Amino acid sequence: MTPATIFDVVLVTGANGGLGTHFVEQALARGARTVYATARTPRKWDDPRVIPLTLDVTDPASVAAAAATASDVTLVINNAGGANGASVLHDSPALRDLFEVNFFGPLAVAHAFAPALAANGGGALLNVLSVLSWIGVGDGYSSTKAALWSATNTQRLALAKQGTLVTALHVGYTDTPMTAGLDVTKNDPADIVRKAYDGVAACVFEVLADDLSVQVKAGLAGPIESLYPQLSNPQV
Repeated sequence: MTPATIFDVVLVTGANGGLGTHFVEQALARGARTVYATARTPRKWDDPRVIPLTLDVTDPASVAAAAATASDVTLVINNAGGANGASVLHDSPALRDLFEVNFFGPLAVAHAFAPALAANGGGALLNVLSVLSWIGVGDGYSSTKAALWSATNTQRLALAKQGTLVTALHVGYTDTPMTAGLDVTKNDPADIVRKAYDGVAACVFEVLADDLSVQVKAGLAGPIESLYPQLSNPQV
């Protein structure tokens, strides 16, 4: 499958969000003839090429119904996700809910749409991960993204057999509703989506979309104290 045909029919989960909207709009700019803009409560779009589609990634019936409708898909964007402050120090319903949204949901989407991607020439799957996949300062959120990173590596190997590209997007703080309360420097979501799509078009397996992601991944090869300088404090 060529880069042009990968963007033929795109499905975006979490399309109402900050990154999701850009994934929809930039897919159209890259020539997509159809974009399935999915969400639990889909919004209206002004472009006839955009098809609003109900999809709750935590509901197996909803995932199956969406896969049946969007059987012509060539690129699936696993973008839906959330953060709720849950901690791995407590086995709480909030933590389990977070794993449902950030881990089991994307797995369900990938599993449901893999046959369609294979039937349509292989296509591509893009999993939106995080720099927090590699560093545990995000507590429960970090754990969900670390789990999805590991699963993405497995998916990449398994789906290569059917000609499906699996790309992981790693990114730091980005200016979306999820980070609205954080007083930190943030990436422009339009830039992140452009880099992600450039990576898919180039058939790369991993997109490190900002300097922070590059630095943290490089740090994985060093001493653990380099990633977590607070461990040098004996009171930690």
